[in-house]
Amino acid sequence: MEKMEQIFTFIDHKAEEIEKSGKSTYLEAVLATLRGILDGDYPFPVEVATKEEVRKAIQLAILKGMRESSQPNHQMTPDSLGLLIAFIIEQLFEEKLEKGMISILDPALGTGNLMFTIMNKLDGKILATGVEVDELLIQLAGEIAELIEQPIELYHQDALRPLLVEPVDLVVCDLPVGYYPNNEVAKDYELRAQNEMSYAHHLYIEQSLRYIKEGGYLIFLIPATLFESEQAEKLHQFLKKHAWIQAVMQLPETMFKSKQHEKSIFILQKKCDQLRPPKEVLLAKVPKLSNKQALSLFFEKIKTWKENNLNNPR
Repeated sequence: MEKMEQIFTFIDHKAEEIEKSGKSTYLEAVLATLRGILDGDYPFPVEVATKEEVRKAIQLAILKGMRESSQPNHQMTPDSLGLLIAFIIEQLFEEKLEKGMISILDPALGTGNLMFTIMNKLDGKILATGVEVDELLIQLAGEIAELIEQPIELYHQDALRPLLVEPVDLVVCDLPVGYYPNNEVAKDYELRAQNEMSYAHHLYIEQSLRYIKEGGYLIFLIPATLFESEQAEKLHQFLKKHAWIQAVMQLPETMFKSKQHEKSIFILQKKCDQLRPPKEVLLAKVPKLSNKQALSLFFEKIKTWKENNLNNPR
C-alpha cells in the first residue's frame, strides 16, 4: 500500500470510529483525528511521508466528508487546477521567485487545498494568507497546514468585511458564486446591485483588488458565464477602470458535471503607472489535462505570451 493510502486509511478508520459515537459528522471527525495526530494521541501511520502525500491523503478524507455534507460551500478545488495555477504563477513571478518569496492571499480559502497545492509546488517561496468564514473549514485548513508544515496566516471572518491584511503580490481564489446576503456590507462596494442582492463573486473581485499591490496579479476561477449575467456590464466597466485583463483560459468541459458548472481561469493585473497594459489578452482553451502533448504545447503558448506581454515598463 502506498504511503498516501496508508495515511488516508488511518484517518478514515479513526474518523469513522468517532462518527459512530454519534457526536460528530464525518468531517468533524476528520478534524478531531488530525488534531489527535498533532497532539500525539494517535501515532502517525507512516514513518516518513512527503508534504504532497500527506496533503493528498487528507484531501481524500475531506472529499469523502464533503460528499456526505449538504452544504454548498463545502467544495474543493481539484489538484489539477492547483498545479496548473502554480505553473501560471511561476510564469508571472519568474524573476521574483528566483530572488525570494511572494505573498499570496486567498479570500475564500475553504480547507486550503488550492493554496496548499501551490505552496507544496513552490515550496518555501510563498508567504500565505487565507480568509474563510466557515469555522469547520478554516479549522481543517489550520490542522492541514501544521501537518504538511506549511506556514499560513489564517483569518476566520467574512472576507467581504474589512481585512487586517497588508497588500499582497498575488490573489488566488476559486470564487464563491451566488448572491451575497448582507446588503449593509455590500453598500461599500462599487459593484453592489442597486435594487437586488449583489453577486458575491463580483464583490470578491472588488475586495481582492483592494488588497493587491499596484501591478500585482489576481488569478480567479470564475463561472464561464461571468460576463453573461444582467450585472456583467457593471463588472466590465469596473474592471476597465481598475485593472488590466491579462488572460481568460477556458477549462475543459470534461472537468465539470454540467455546462452550468463550467469554469475558466481569469487573470487580472492591478493597474500601475509604471507599467503598460498587455499588448494582447491571452484567450485560450486549456486542453484535457490528461493529454500531455497538448498540455505541453499549451504551456509553451503561455510562455511565449508572457515574454511578449508582461511587465513592460512605460
